[in-house]
Amino acid sequence: MPRRKKVFIIDTNVILYDHTAIYNFQEHDVVIPIVVLEELDKFKKGNDLINFEAREFVRKLDQIAGDKLFSKGVPLGKGLGRLTIEVSNPVSAVVSGAFTENKPDHRILALAANLSEKYGAGEVILISKDINLRMKAKSLGIPAEDYETGKIANIDELYTGHVVLDGFDKEIISRFYQEPFAVPADELPTIQPIPNQYFILRNRSSSILAYYNPRDRVFERINRMSSYGIEPRNAEQTFALDALNRPEIQLVTMTGKAGTGKTLLALASALQQRKRYRQIFLARPIVPLGNRDLGFLPGDVAEKLAPYMQPLHDNLAVIRHQFPPESPDFVQIDQMLNSEKLTISPLAYIRGRSLDKIFFIVDEAQNLTPHEVKTIITRAGEGAKIVFAGDIYQIDTPYLDSRSNGLTYLVDRMKGQELFGHVTLIKGERSELAELASNLL
Repeated sequence: MPRRKKVFIIDTNVILYDHTAIYNFQEHDVVIPIVVLEELDKFKKGNDLINFEAREFVRKLDQIAGDKLFSKGVPLGKGLGRLTIEVSNPVSAVVSGAFTENKPDHRILALAANLSEKYGAGEVILISKDINLRMKAKSLGIPAEDYETGKIANIDELYTGHVVLDGFDKEIISRFYQEPFAVPADELPTIQPIPNQYFILRNRSSSILAYYNPRDRVFERINRMSSYGIEPRNAEQTFALDALNRPEIQLVTMTGKAGTGKTLLALASALQQRKRYRQIFLARPIVPLGNRDLGFLPGDVAEKLAPYMQPLHDNLAVIRHQFPPESPDFVQIDQMLNSEKLTISPLAYIRGRSLDKIFFIVDEAQNLTPHEVKTIITRAGEGAKIVFAGDIYQIDTPYLDSRSNGLTYLVDRMKGQELFGHVTLIKGERSELAELASNLL
């Protein structure tokens, strides 16, 4: 008779993605191969958030175990299954016949094959964020799945933050040009707005850019504004600058392909509001090329990190060059850098910092896990504003995709909250050539 419960074997990358993963398999049993603990040992030291995940998981194991033995299975909690750590060095004829090299992935596959023989086909499932390992498992007849917690169901339905609505009466649109430049929401019953959502309302002869203010329950006219010399070039950039400059919107996300102006707009808005915040902090996660450690690069720490931080400095240079070198605005940027009022740094370096009254910009946020994003936001203090920007289709880490990365997860979960605003930027504005290459290549 088949087991009522299934057995889920957890790969290392799942734990590094979410250290609470073992609690997300309902009543089913969870198995951690001993080789996974060996691999986690390599990640315990370090300041990156991935190292935090490894340390937190080991601490949780210690709390779960107490004076119990993992070899006999330890209950995970009410309504949940049992956790077992398999310490044997499994031997599987089918795995050794297919793969000659003895490596951690193949030891995990051998364990999965052995447990499948013990409990029956289909009762044991390998959970991994490594696509290639899942393909190897399926080639051997072993069910394998991605870790789905934190994934959104349909990326095509991800909230964009703005809507185009046609067929509006000319008189309604004209009202937005009359004081108080707003229309109460109950006078536009056909629109079901989301808090802090943006709109293009238009007919054949006129149009208006509007914002739904959930606090006053009105649609407000949006005017083009410049921030520290940067002018919006399209409707979406106008929406983005509006969200970035509204102090009541404490969390802003911006998604869009390269060249749409995400980081530039965020940095320009932060500089425009510099007197409102104690510090401007611009950071990005470090994703080593080819998944190689930074240690292989020559030079000291600053020299190793310089190539990863250069795009942020490039955006700052674009803003600086809007002004003559002798102008106060040009000089102000250098003064802020020297006094660390404006700081550009790897994301890992925020650990231990106070985020009170900070304008905090996280670039390339699509390379973060949902838990990493949560860790950052939960450290926000009074008066802080946090901005996440990235391209959800340009992932540089091997175990994330457009549906599971932290930026996508954040947009999906925060939609509708009054403290949150989002804009999807569509049109590239670097150059006509850059836009052509982005669309065609």
